[in-house]
Amino acid sequence: METCIFCKIVKKEIPAHIVYEDENFLAFLDIRPASPGHTQIIPKRHYRWVWDVPTEGSGNIGEYFKVAQKIAKAQMKAFDTDFILSKIMGDEVPHAHIWVFPNNTVKGDSKDLEGNAKKIRENI
Repeated sequence: METCIFCKIVKKEIPAHIVYEDENFLAFLDIRPASPGHTQIIPKRHYRWVWDVPTEGSGNIGEYFKVAQKIAKAQMKAFDTDFILSKIMGDEVPHAHIWVFPNNTVKGDSKDLEGNAKKIRENI
């Protein structure tokens, strides 16, 4: 979709602190983090809602949630916590996305996007 900010991030038209990418999904840090390491996980193909992601074929909903799990487990290691939260979103940006983020009691600087992205990437 031409005007979708997440589609522009997928196309690398807008910079992002990417922590994970494969052929179907992209995970990057939120620019207004709720806590250090707050990550948005999106399908590269534009779907309005998470519930629109197909159940069959490449890039299906099961694969999507496996990516969310991979990011959450990396955050657990990166931020030394077992308290990882998730939210299925879609109201602020009209593109399916899942938030995965450590509890806000973890130590770290939420504004250190590059440092937090590196910590997550190193633990995937």
